[in-house]
Amino acid sequence: MERHQIALYVVAIAAGLAAGWWIPGAPSLEAAINPVLGLLLFATFLAVPFTAIGRAFADLRFLGAVMVLNFVIVPVVVFGLSRFVAGNEALLLGVLLVLLAPCVDYVIVFSGLAGGASDRLLAAAPLLMLAQMLLLPVYLWAFAGAQTVALVELAPFVEAFVVLIVIPLTAAAAVQWAAPRAVAVRGVEGLMAAGMVPLMMATLFTVIASQVRAVGEQFGALVAVVPLYVAFLVVMVPIGMLAARAARLDVRSARALVFTGATRNSLVVLPLALALPASLSLAPLVVVTQTLVELIGMVIFVRLIPRVLPELDPSPVTAAA
Repeated sequence: MERHQIALYVVAIAAGLAAGWWIPGAPSLEAAINPVLGLLLFATFLAVPFTAIGRAFADLRFLGAVMVLNFVIVPVVVFGLSRFVAGNEALLLGVLLVLLAPCVDYVIVFSGLAGGASDRLLAAAPLLMLAQMLLLPVYLWAFAGAQTVALVELAPFVEAFVVLIVIPLTAAAAVQWAAPRAVAVRGVEGLMAAGMVPLMMATLFTVIASQVRAVGEQFGALVAVVPLYVAFLVVMVPIGMLAARAARLDVRSARALVFTGATRNSLVVLPLALALPASLSLAPLVVVTQTLVELIGMVIFVRLIPRVLPELDPSPVTAAA
């Protein structure tokens, strides 16, 4: 399955599109998104030795590059793209919510599939989550006005942080600690390692199947944001590579940096969009549309990023690029 994982992910996406459009009860799968994603992240965290995470915390060069890319450079890109929908408050708010929030969950998985430094992204996840909770209201105020900030509730950020980061990470740490002492626990490690590809397929299928019909029914109103999301993915590849070169990162860290710049926290900000007033009911679908575009983009990135950032030698990315 690992050898054919990209083809399997494409199958999962196609099955999700078909099921979401043709099966009437598919939207109810939305309730399964967090459990499936939590299992995927548990398996991901379990595959990363916690000693490596400790070392990654000390990599201040990488952490600094991640913060500058996501909270200095990305907002400039987002401001420029969002001007194309500035005349529609629901579209504008949805685009800002999703593109200003860096991903802290499945970016670790996709980066790992592309040979990126998953341990460093895992170490950066709490910092990214805290920073976006603090800075998102500031950017919304600057880009959309003070009245917009008043509409957004940040409580779902805290809930998502606990459900998608703290609980899976704590469980993975407990299993890693117990594995040398118990044969049964070592079996859990083996089971989750074998289940990585099926779990990713289940996540792709669940997210797409639960959301595609709602997006399809409003596609006429949402079509304006699709080119913006595609453009964001495209421009963040060279920007991420330049940021990695400026920070003199090794190839694995450079790949991880490109992924963290391109992937957004759509599954976490979706509850924020859902809590908006009825007059902005289109905003959650704007967020979901980004999810669908990004998941397809990530499947492409898994093959593309190792090609544009090849592992030629262990020297800094300035020599490899």
